[in-house]
Amino acid sequence: MGFVAYLRGFVPWIVAGVVSGFVDWRWGALGGVVSGVLLLLQDLRRGVDLDALILEVSTIVYFVVIGAVSVADPDSALKDHSDVLSFAWLAATAWGSMAIRRPFTLGIAKRQTPREYWDMPQFLQVNNHITSAWGAGFSFIAVVLAVGGAVNAPAWVGISAHVVGLTVPVVFTKVYPERVQRRLLESQGLLSVPE
Repeated sequence: MGFVAYLRGFVPWIVAGVVSGFVDWRWGALGGVVSGVLLLLQDLRRGVDLDALILEVSTIVYFVVIGAVSVADPDSALKDHSDVLSFAWLAATAWGSMAIRRPFTLGIAKRQTPREYWDMPQFLQVNNHITSAWGAGFSFIAVVLAVGGAVNAPAWVGISAHVVGLTVPVVFTKVYPERVQRRLLESQGLLSVPE
C-alpha cells in the first residue's frame, strides 16, 4: 500500500482543485465535501477508528466551511485566497494533530502496519517526524503563496512552492520509515550490516 495510502487522504483536495479550476469554487467545495464523506464512510465501514481519521474529518470540516462561505457570498475575498487557506488549514491540521499527540499520519500508518507495532515508542516517533515533514511542507506552501500574492509574484513562484512543499514530504514519507525499520532490524541482529 505504502505512499498510496497517504495520497488517498488528499483526494478531496485534488478533486476540489480540479473542479474549482473547471467550474468555480462553490462546486470545488462541494466536490471536496462529497469525496471526503465518501472516503470517510468507506474507512468507517472497513473498521478504521474515527480517531485515526483526523485528516479526513478535518478535510470535511474545511470544505463544509468554505462551501458555506462560497454559497453565501460567491464573490467573497476568500475566493482569491483559497489556495493559501487550504494549505494553512492542512498545516494547522498537521501541527494540531501533533499537539494533541495524535499525528494525522498515525491513522494512515496503522492501516498498513501490524497491530503489535502500534504501541512501540518508535512507531509514534516515526509518525511525529512524518507529520512534521507534512506540516512543514504545508506551512511552506501557505507562506510562499501568501507572500507571493501580496507582492504579485509570477505564477512560477507558487508552482515551485507546491513542487518543493509536496515533494519533500513525499520523499521523506517513503525513505524515513524504511531507514528506521532497517536500523531497528540491525540493532536486533535480524539484518546484517554490510562492511
